[in-house]
This record gives sequence, structure tokens and C-alpha cells, in this order.
Amino acid sequence: MPSSPHDDTATQERVFAFLSRRGTTRIDTHAASVFLDGKRALKIKRAVRFPFLDYSTLDKRRDACEEEIRINRPLAPQIYHRVVAITEDRDGSLSIGGNGTPVEYAVEMARFDETRTLDHLAKAGQLPDGLAADVANAIAASHAIAARVETPAWVASIPSLIDGNSEGLRAGGHLAVDEIEALTKASHRALARISSTLEERSRQGFVRRCHGDLHLANIVVIDERPVLFDAIEFDQNIASVDVLYDLAFAVMDLLRYGQQQAASILFNQYLATTPAEHLDGLGALPLFLSIRAAIRAEVVLARLKRPHVDQGEIVADARGYFKLAQALIEPPAPRLIAVGGLSGTGKSLLARMLAPAVGPPPGAVVLRSDTLRKRLFGVADSERLPPAAYEPDVTARVYDTLAERARQVLAQGHSALIDAVFAQEPERDAMAALARACNAPLTGFFLVADLATRQARISRRQNDASDATAEVAALQEHYNIGNVGWNTIDASGTSEQTLDRCGGMIARERSSDWRG
Repeated sequence: MPSSPHDDTATQERVFAFLSRRGTTRIDTHAASVFLDGKRALKIKRAVRFPFLDYSTLDKRRDACEEEIRINRPLAPQIYHRVVAITEDRDGSLSIGGNGTPVEYAVEMARFDETRTLDHLAKAGQLPDGLAADVANAIAASHAIAARVETPAWVASIPSLIDGNSEGLRAGGHLAVDEIEALTKASHRALARISSTLEERSRQGFVRRCHGDLHLANIVVIDERPVLFDAIEFDQNIASVDVLYDLAFAVMDLLRYGQQQAASILFNQYLATTPAEHLDGLGALPLFLSIRAAIRAEVVLARLKRPHVDQGEIVADARGYFKLAQALIEPPAPRLIAVGGLSGTGKSLLARMLAPAVGPPPGAVVLRSDTLRKRLFGVADSERLPPAAYEPDVTARVYDTLAERARQVLAQGHSALIDAVFAQEPERDAMAALARACNAPLTGFFLVADLATRQARISRRQNDASDATAEVAALQEHYNIGNVGWNTIDASGTSEQTLDRCGGMIARERSSDWRG
């Protein structure tokens, strides 16, 4: 006969007392208790029932533990080991993995350094660019193996998701009701604009069984590599979402922590390594980011129910997420940025540094000619291409593809930043024509530096997508660049100096203003 929730709760208290006596550290969440014991962690589902999950019986908790292993082991095999029973012997004593009667089940995991989760690292300082790119690659890899979900339920669930957020944010009266209502209405308007896009993305296979909860606390650095863990196991529907919505949680959280550069790099690296069709879905990003911020605000407010918490700090944190949700749902108009210059002038570094300052958040989509050329030939960024790959007809194809992808981005209401040499007037003229056609303002920068500086920079490159050599740089000195027509920028100094020279020419939408 199945045990009642009351009986299960009483049994769990015995189990928790048993594990605590072993000198473990206990961490409680609304649905689980984790016991840290040396190099091992035991995660036990609490005997609770919520509208979105039911762990009220032993059988359901065992099944949930097994599902957590099944979902998370492909993402984090170094963390997730097995499901282990907590057993009761005939004398009433409890054991971990004993031969007695199972009275509880736990997910046995390898313990990791809790200070190496991305939320802790983001609080400690600026995240390295390489780490942000690695996180993007890990998320992209998880989406590549995620099962495609053939159902219209995801798109149909979004209105109730928006309304559920609104209801949750009203609880406790900590946020202004009129502002919550305004966010709710703006979210529904945004959904109405993109519903057909979301439905098409669902038909294309971009709705998958994803992680579902990719905030920074669920990404940890182990052996210098980011690992995704604690994916949602209790409800397949909650985790069966558009992959861009899954990505949006990590991007949003980086913005909340003031990590604009990392957010932009993660976003751009993900787009660079996944199908180009994602560019046609960027119109959904403001809503996705805003919903994720609102969810986080609601989750933070739920912490007020726990004992011995700093209520002022919690409310301030929730208000910061809510303010971010408000800002994200009303993105600024898109613009086109073009960065040109001969090899070694620092175009790609400037583009990467400039992108976060160009709204909408998390920054402009960077379209780099060097990486696109490698994609067209199906080789890795660091693999060198033969001279034939730089024939005029191939280069023309590269520039045409850059323009087409920029058109896709701008059509979705997002800004595009194109990084290419732009040595010929027709190439630059094409950018002006593209901006006019898309009704977007164009800002063009043409970087200049002396040959010695350019060659020195090229010689220091490692694992870069550019195939330029010192000899190529010397040949470029003879180019007939013609009338540039863009802002000519002295790029002979540091990258920061070049950025400063360009910064005053671009209206900056700083996400750091949203942290509250």
C-alpha cells in the first residue's frame, strides 16, 4: 500500500537526521535536500506535491531520481553517478545502499567546488572571454543531442507562462502592480508579433527536450571546462522548449550579473556554431529574455518564505530581475555597424568589444568574414585555406552572404555588426544600400595602422580564423581603397584606445544600468 505524504515526511525526517549525524552539510531547496559528504553528494527529493511536480510517494521519488540521472548524465557524466537506496535493516538502523528495505532514494553525485558555479564566478569579477565561448559551445552541444519534440504545446503554453509570471510577481506586494500589468501586456503584444515565427521554428525542429533551467548557478567549471547540471527532470513539458529560449536563461543571467561582454560572446559564439536559421528567430529573443528575467524575479521572491533570510536583500535582487525584464521587453531599434580595415588593424577585436554596446541586448550579432569563409569551405576556424579560397569570385560570395545574414538579423529587429576588410568601394556601398533597404542607421568604421604594427599583430595570432600573413599585409599596402566614406579610425594604439575612438559615435545602451 502506498505511503501517505504524512508518513513519507516522517520517514524522510529520520533519513535526514541519519545523514546529518554523519557530519554532512545540508542544503535545502523547495523540492530537494542535498547532503554534502566528503567527495560525494546525495540529493533526495522532498516528499512534496506542487502544481508542477509530485514527489509525494516513494515510488515517484525513485522514478524522479532515475529520470534525473537519465537526463543529466549525458550533460555531466563526471557529476551524476547512480540512484542509491537508503535502506532500513531489521533492527531499524538505516544504511546507504544497504541490503534492507528501501525507505528513500537519492541521486548519488560527485561533489564539486561550489564556488566554481558561474553565479559565484560572475560575482567575483569579469568572466574570461574564453570561458563565455566555452559555455556557448557546451549549450550548443546539449542542443545538438537534445531530442526533437513534435508538439505544438510549447508555443501554446507561452500565454499562460506570461500570466503565471504576472500572478507570481504580485504575491507579497513587493513590486508595483501597475508595472507588472504593463510588463504582462507588453509581453503578450510581443508574443502576438512573433507567434508565426515560433510556430515555424517548431516545425523546423528547434523545439527540443532541453536543459530547461540554465541560470548561472546550474553551470559549473570543472577541470577548466563548463559543465551543465541540474536539468529539469520532473516535467518534460517544462523543458520541451525552443532552444533559443533555453539559451536565453544563461544570457539573461549574465546581463543581470553585469557581465555584458560575456553575454555578448556567449550569444555570438552560439550563433556562430549552430544553424544559420537561428538568425530568423532573433525576433523572439526580447520576449524570451524578459520571460526568463521575470521567472527569476518570481523564484527569488519565493525565498522570502524560508526562515532566517535577509528580506531586504532578497526583495532588492527580485526588483533587479524585474527591472531587467521590463527593459528587455522594449528593445531599441536595430542598427547596422560595419568595421573595415586591412589585416592586422584590429577589426575583429574591436567588433567583439563593440558588440555589447549595440542594442538590443545582449548586443549586436557579429558577422565575421574570416569565420564565414571557413564555414563555406566546411573547415575549422583555425584550419588554413588554400589561395583558391581567396579568389575574387569566392570573396564576392562571402560578402554577399554577409549582407544576406545581416539582412536576416535586421529583419528580426536585432542589430548586426559586420567585420570584414571592405577594401573596395562597391563593398562599402553595398552596406549603405543594405541599411537603406532595412531602414536601419549605418555606422561605418575603417581602421588604419602602419604596416609594421599590422605585421606585428598578425605574427602574434594563435588559433585565429584569419589566414592573413605578414606577406599578405605587405601586399595590401598597394590596395586602391578609394574614397572610404566611413569614419576613419586610428587603430595603431591599444584596443581600448580604438574602442574609445569609436564609442562616442554609437548610442550606447548599457545593460549595467538595469542591475538595480
